[in-house]
Amino acid sequence: MISGDLKKISAIEYVDQNPIGKSSRSNPVTYIKAYDEIRNLYADQQMSKVRGYKPSHFSFNVDGGRCEVCEGEGKITVEMQFMADVQLTCEACNGKRFKAETLEVNFHGKNVTDILEMTIDDAIDFFASHSDNKTSKKIADKLAPLKEVGLGYVQLGQASSTLSGGEAQRIKLATFLGIANSSVSPTLFIFDEPTTGLHFHDIQKLLKSFNALLEKGHSIVVIEHNLEVIKCADWIIDLGPEGGDQGGNIVFEGIPEELVKNKKSFTGKYLKEKLS
Repeated sequence: MISGDLKKISAIEYVDQNPIGKSSRSNPVTYIKAYDEIRNLYADQQMSKVRGYKPSHFSFNVDGGRCEVCEGEGKITVEMQFMADVQLTCEACNGKRFKAETLEVNFHGKNVTDILEMTIDDAIDFFASHSDNKTSKKIADKLAPLKEVGLGYVQLGQASSTLSGGEAQRIKLATFLGIANSSVSPTLFIFDEPTTGLHFHDIQKLLKSFNALLEKGHSIVVIEHNLEVIKCADWIIDLGPEGGDQGGNIVFEGIPEELVKNKKSFTGKYLKEKLS
């Protein structure tokens, strides 16, 4: 029997697979608030100070340093009357989203567009290698949770519309990992199939992230079919025995080692190979 004190849970977070942002400019680095630090970093460079550039000059959401032809999108949408709209690379900025003079501001040879085109892994290495700069170190630290959840291959500025549901969910998880420190009250996290689209070798990174939340006093409920995740559960509720009209019943409740003994459970049948 699993037990606990519900009064100790102060909040519930449902982490689903919905897109991370409604705006076409939304991307991983803006969602986890790391882009604020990147804008501050570039505004702090000597050329920016001479020219009077503020952090807003390195934003593609407001006027200033962004390309005004495409309004920071990097693309121009051509509306077609009888077909789907066509997106073309902006000729004014060549898809770089910012004015040429904005891109003249560099941090160790990289302008803001170069940074947005980096993968999470490359960006962490880049900013960590310049950790003598406090802002650079802070950026590397903020990006680290994205790597921890297996998203090191994603570009910092990758449009949210191009991310899979599983990737969007793990970006949300990374956000919680970044803020769920010891001062945050115990929270119940509910995840809906977080392994969707995740490479087999990155599942261990996801489980490590779950453990990080658990170690900070939080609780996790996962709706999942992946056996690598199921075998690590403290408690399993197996629904079935079939799908659709033939399912919906509680076949088993308990620990993984007991589930494999249940002859009515299809999950237990295949889980047995993982526990042997």
